[in-house]
Amino acid sequence: MSNGLLALLAFSPILLAAILLIGLRWPARSAMPVVYLLTVLVALFAWDMSFNRVLASTVQGLVITVGLLWIIFGAILLLNTLKHSGGIAAIRAGFTTISPDRRIQAIIIAWLFGCFIEGASGFGTPAAIAAPLLVAIGFPAMAAVLMGMLVQSTPVSFGAVGTPIIVGINSGLDTAALGAELAERGSSWELFLQQITSGVAITHALVGVVMPLIMAMMLTRFFGKEKSWKAGLEVLPFALFAGLAFVVPYVATGVFLGPEFPSLLGGLIGLAIVTSAARLNFLVPKRSWDFAPRDQWPAAWLGSIEMKLEDLAARPMSALRAWLPYVIVGLLLVISRVFPQVAATLKSVSIAFANILGETGINAGIEPLYLPGGLLVVVVLITFFLHGMKPRDLGAAVKESGGVLLSAGFVLLFTVPMVRILINSGVNASDLASMPITMARFVADSVGDVYPLLAPSIGALGAFLAGSNTVSNMMFAKFQFGVASNLGISGAMIVALQAVGAAAGNMVAIHNVVAASATVGLLGREGSILRKTIWPTLYYVLATGVIGLIAIYLLGVTDPLVGA
Repeated sequence: MSNGLLALLAFSPILLAAILLIGLRWPARSAMPVVYLLTVLVALFAWDMSFNRVLASTVQGLVITVGLLWIIFGAILLLNTLKHSGGIAAIRAGFTTISPDRRIQAIIIAWLFGCFIEGASGFGTPAAIAAPLLVAIGFPAMAAVLMGMLVQSTPVSFGAVGTPIIVGINSGLDTAALGAELAERGSSWELFLQQITSGVAITHALVGVVMPLIMAMMLTRFFGKEKSWKAGLEVLPFALFAGLAFVVPYVATGVFLGPEFPSLLGGLIGLAIVTSAARLNFLVPKRSWDFAPRDQWPAAWLGSIEMKLEDLAARPMSALRAWLPYVIVGLLLVISRVFPQVAATLKSVSIAFANILGETGINAGIEPLYLPGGLLVVVVLITFFLHGMKPRDLGAAVKESGGVLLSAGFVLLFTVPMVRILINSGVNASDLASMPITMARFVADSVGDVYPLLAPSIGALGAFLAGSNTVSNMMFAKFQFGVASNLGISGAMIVALQAVGAAAGNMVAIHNVVAASATVGLLGREGSILRKTIWPTLYYVLATGVIGLIAIYLLGVTDPLVGA
């Protein structure tokens, strides 16, 4: 079978998902079972995977799904707890005192608070936390999910305290062999990894500084009364200020400190600067912008989770007390990721499945206390006492949150196993490379010297499949480095482009959209979200590719292994 035909077959599940979700507007609950079935058929009959390995991959995906649902449940439960305690009413009132302008609110909550949460936790948590918070302060559910998905870009490469770099790149490249080669050339693996980290930080900053403006423009274009891009452009000075407030400390941290803290510190410093500026009306447009009255919103904008806050007016609460649970979430996420002893204690509670169905290398596990879901549930219990709640209020929050998981769970039961089959397809009777690698090789062989332009798209493809920058880096870092070596260009720069593209791919990752949609009760309209997020994703990977071309061929960016 030709390489082109193999690449087409490998791509067919992705193509089918795009046709059903975006073209035919099928809900994910209908589309993903069909896509899963096609993936199984391609794996069995084109890739000669054993039925046992396909089944083991499916089981692995189901275990991962349980972990995702645990995160979703924690995010929704915290939101509903705050709703019943009166905290959300106070938060909503507080944001109107910062600024009644919805564009400013989106930039502060989705962009800056979302970047901070990404830096602390990663793995889709920002959208799961930011989207319901935006709904709570009066955003349409679809607009909230869109804003939550757009933040899955610039901060993601340094999410979860640098996991995509520390784990993804370290696991994706042959560090022992490269380290020995670098030592011969007077360098080291640590310096090489820092060069990759710096490349990632600088490239993200150049491309991502305009993301707050893109968020504002998409908000006004798709959810405004006038359906206008211009209304979004009115916030240009403030949006660029917010972008710079994040990316300047982000780059400085990435270049001088390493991969652990750029998103965390960038989000925290940016949040402090921009919130203060908004209170002082610095660069804030004179004309405030809001959505049309709620009774004029199309039904497609609305989720099944409603925030009825009127009956909570009798429960006054200070803004500090209302926000304290989210502050505690951030602190617990940071503590659990930064201090090894704390992380080890939380990880000691684990449900592990090794060599599933006897398939060597197919493992899965859940760490319920270490996952953000566990920490969110702990914060819910703290909030119960902090806000002086009654047991019946907490019971109502648990009941409402549990109901949301059923629909989300059904979609993810097919989406995540499909991804695991693709990733695990490298072990087969025909001795073929895995399906993602086969697709990537075909692209590399077809384009030659302009490959840096497309390297970010390979990374985005991996994230689209896996919903994870880390997994994309693990899948494709070695391949990307190999292409760079064959072309005689900087492997560090190409791997950096891989990591940036993989971050952008999270904006269109199907199970990220499903997870975010579940938190606001918007399941069934994933295609509508993807039709919007595809455009910022294309901007991100193309702009990153152009920067890669300029860096390598015009600026002469190199590394110690070029010409090795």
